[in-house]
Amino acid sequence: MLLDTTFLIDADRSGDVLDAAIGDDDDVAIAAVTVAELRVGVLLTTGKSRSARRVFLDDVLRAITVVDYDRAVAEAHAELLVYVRRQGRPRGAHDLIIAATAKATGRIVLSADDPAFADLPGIQVRTHR
Repeated sequence: MLLDTTFLIDADRSGDVLDAAIGDDDDVAIAAVTVAELRVGVLLTTGKSRSARRVFLDDVLRAITVVDYDRAVAEAHAELLVYVRRQGRPRGAHDLIIAATAKATGRIVLSADDPAFADLPGIQVRTHR
């Protein structure tokens, strides 16, 4: 299972989302771009919120495998870019990288943003809302 950034943000805000959506036997990971998205959240925030977001990101990085953008992900990314361009339905750049990471590693995307991943070939999405 590949955790999308929206899922992790919801988990940070509610605390119990992770337990309800992820089973004990699920092999979870995040895409490298998700680290960047969460880090941007830390850097754009100030005060106590910044500290809390930094702690959350540190916890995520300690507990969850990060899948690098490697050649297999790049190949899947290219295929998805061609698909959305031909369909005339652009998607967010980071969402496509997350989808490509899931495709390259044979994982299901767990997200709160189903439309970002809907109808992409080879991509399975599970929402937690």
